[in-house]
Amino acid sequence: MNCYISIDSPNTAKRHIDELMKQMHFCDLAIPTWKGKVGTYFRKLFSTFNLLFKLHQGDVLLIQYPFKKFYVIQCRIARWKGAKTITLIHDLGTFRRRKLTAEQEIKRLSHTDVIIVHNASMNQWLKEHGCKAPLVNLDIFDYLSPVQPTPHQPNPKPTVTFAGGISRRKCAFLYQIDEALDNGTHSCHFDLYGSGLIPETENGWHNSTYHGRIPSDDFIRTTTADWGLVWDGDTIEGCSGIWGSYLRINNPHKASFYLRAGLPVIVWEESAMAPFILSNHLGIAVHSLRELPEKLNSITPEAYAQYQQAALSMKDKLNSGYYFKRSFEEAVKCL
Repeated sequence: MNCYISIDSPNTAKRHIDELMKQMHFCDLAIPTWKGKVGTYFRKLFSTFNLLFKLHQGDVLLIQYPFKKFYVIQCRIARWKGAKTITLIHDLGTFRRRKLTAEQEIKRLSHTDVIIVHNASMNQWLKEHGCKAPLVNLDIFDYLSPVQPTPHQPNPKPTVTFAGGISRRKCAFLYQIDEALDNGTHSCHFDLYGSGLIPETENGWHNSTYHGRIPSDDFIRTTTADWGLVWDGDTIEGCSGIWGSYLRINNPHKASFYLRAGLPVIVWEESAMAPFILSNHLGIAVHSLRELPEKLNSITPEAYAQYQQAALSMKDKLNSGYYFKRSFEEAVKCL
């Protein structure tokens, strides 16, 4: 029997994996509790010890990582009961919050039987730091939505969109991007969605429009942008800082979100996602956002149509859970 513990998480990627496991008829071993942070803590606690009674020899337990302090306990209980564990990594503490050293992270992950990692870069990092468990590449996160994008023609002026957390702490580059969108010969437009913008920033903008926060399904259904931007960090001159450098190893769920909306994507050329995006003709890679005016205006309507068609084809695979289902099947073969 395939099992999991569902958690009421604000993380969209985790919720979508929970939904896919439900669709695949995994057995949910979670014990219901009340809502809120305290309720989530006790749900994790009670559900972890519920494994003592519900797991059986030969079962497979999929754990979404990180699961905080209960992760190692779950792996140990599963092993004691004769079950196997597959860990799906969402974030590595060594990079995301920097509360773990690489040695501590690998020691923690050593308790599982198989690990599903984001991509080849994360795979290589884990191996280089001593991970001995079999590793399976996810390649990209799936993205579930009940709505479909509205087909539209490319804009006369190429339009790039960014949606998500837009605070200066995490995305300082957003406060520099407007001036980079016009090089005197070519220009493009920037549509920004999210919460956390410093209001006075808009006053000097000439090439950008701030739309505020919008529900993700509404964005998918209504966006008229041409490209989705996957970028993070302190500057438009490449992705830097804690958040930007993390792109060297992880798969941002934001890329899946744009593709689910039928948008080709723009990624940093040194990001771990760049090889997947380029090999599947799902978008372009740049070193600096200053490249956008010339690069986007040089793409012919015929060439853009090919990017757009690739994105529209990919959205159906993401909505079906193709990449999680495939990686889970490969992980089971490693047990």
